[in-house]
Amino acid sequence: MGRVYATPEQLTAWTGQPAPADAERLLARASEDVDSALLTALYATNAAGMPTDPAVVQALADATCATVEYREESGDDGSGAAGRWGSVSLGPVSLGDRRDAAGDPNEVDLGPRAHRALRRAGLLPGVIW
Repeated sequence: MGRVYATPEQLTAWTGQPAPADAERLLARASEDVDSALLTALYATNAAGMPTDPAVVQALADATCATVEYREESGDDGSGAAGRWGSVSLGPVSLGDRRDAAGDPNEVDLGPRAHRALRRAGLLPGVIW
């Protein structure tokens, strides 16, 4: 398993709700996506690749929890399958407009709060929302 930046307890504190039964899996998946958003970020790490600066540690935990919260609220499981179609029917099959057609298929949607946490810590370029 890769690096995981937040615990179920941190997720509970972030959301104010009990962590879901599969919180560890959700946090691991969100941590992978946070990592992919930080491909060009520079920060000090230990031998295991975990950040050592407390501000970065907190930003990664916040971004990971925010990503899980965002996905739970939007019905996305982090697989990349959610939000792909504007409407769907099953009989006879009709998929509707592709929502992601103009976007980069490799882009990871962490959610606005996660992006803000990473920007505040200087880990992502751009303006703080």
